[in-house]
Amino acid sequence: MTQTADLIIRKATLVSHNGRAVADVAVKNGKTIAIGDLGPMAAAGEINAKGLHLMPGVIDTQVHFREPGNEHKEDLESGSRSAVMGGVTAVFEMPNTNPSTTTAEALADKVRRGTDRMWCDFAFYLGASSDNADQLGELERLPGCCGVKVFMGSSTGNLLVKNDETLLRVLQSGTRRVAIHSEDEDRLIARQDVRRAGDPSSHPDWRDEETALLATRRILNLARKAGRRIHVLHVTTAEEMALLGENKDIASVEATPQHLTLTAPDCYERLGTFAQMNPPIRGARHQAGLWAAISNGIVDVIGSDHAPHTREEKAASYPATPSGMPGVQTLLPLLLTHCAAGRISLERVVDLTSHGAARLFNLRTKGRLAVGYDADYTLVDLKKEWQVEESWLASRADWSPFTGMTMTGKPKGTIVRGRRVMWEDQLIGKAYGQPILFQETIRSVDGAHV
Repeated sequence: MTQTADLIIRKATLVSHNGRAVADVAVKNGKTIAIGDLGPMAAAGEINAKGLHLMPGVIDTQVHFREPGNEHKEDLESGSRSAVMGGVTAVFEMPNTNPSTTTAEALADKVRRGTDRMWCDFAFYLGASSDNADQLGELERLPGCCGVKVFMGSSTGNLLVKNDETLLRVLQSGTRRVAIHSEDEDRLIARQDVRRAGDPSSHPDWRDEETALLATRRILNLARKAGRRIHVLHVTTAEEMALLGENKDIASVEATPQHLTLTAPDCYERLGTFAQMNPPIRGARHQAGLWAAISNGIVDVIGSDHAPHTREEKAASYPATPSGMPGVQTLLPLLLTHCAAGRISLERVVDLTSHGAARLFNLRTKGRLAVGYDADYTLVDLKKEWQVEESWLASRADWSPFTGMTMTGKPKGTIVRGRRVMWEDQLIGKAYGQPILFQETIRSVDGAHV
């Protein structure tokens, strides 16, 4: 008897573990069940994808969706809507909300808020603090948790772990990879007078290269002492990339599209405080160092660090302005544009936006375009030339540092567990996001399988 699928995507150019090849993909009950020439197979629905490229669903491993506590900037629904509009099928969301995600109750509350309300699938980081440092080994295994996040330098929110004693306690509690915001708080405090009132171009002078490098050296030493894997987020300096390249046995590395695309001082001249983020956008030498680290394999994933604020908040006078910018919706278009310009291969884009997340965080059913995995797909038109317009943006922040930029390559469709949630810039159906499953939490703390 011929097998019937729920959906067949026909004649797409697949970009997967097998390289590139034109093939059909069949979906049943939210899973990929067959790949190849599936001519005889029947399906309830079909997509003719001839001329389009089908990638594993993009996973953005660093977003700030601001809920609970700052829903005027963003919430889980609006942030995930922005994600799927940009081809993203799953996100890892950060803990610096209000209240911070530092307890089992706060995590469970976020999971409840996201389930069947977010447009993409999701997991949440637990924030490390001096209060919960000794409980993190238990907390990190709760359903819906992707790991622990440490803020070594103050940023948006009130989570901060700056002294080595507490950092070591955090690293010694648990086994999963710990994500690090690596800036040295004592140096930031000591250099506050470097900031020039009304001049956001002084932001990278204040939060200078040594602020980042000092913290990264410290956390690498502590990680070795604790025997703990770490994941250094939004790396911005050439020197850090070189250092991390010497420590790949214990440290993984994230870069962001913003740091790969914008450079100082031009970005501050054009965008002012709207270019302000932590760690800051730096000069061309450092950007070249980031691209070199992508080419030589030091960088493991690209995360957007989507961190929205309202126009009014960003329009205040520096330094009384929040750091961060929206980015989840433009993550893939920017990478496709860099691909079209010859800076990166499409295969490397897939590695950085899906395969890398699966490797680092031990995803159970996501991150590969393969039989048995979730039918999470991002369908893209590599030839599409278009301009980012505000009308396309879905984030509640309603602005982007890339508005007006001409892009080459655009997401055509976003498919989450076999269902189209975005097609040709339109949301489809309803939100049905679910928590991501991890290999490291097959058995949760209460003995239940999740």
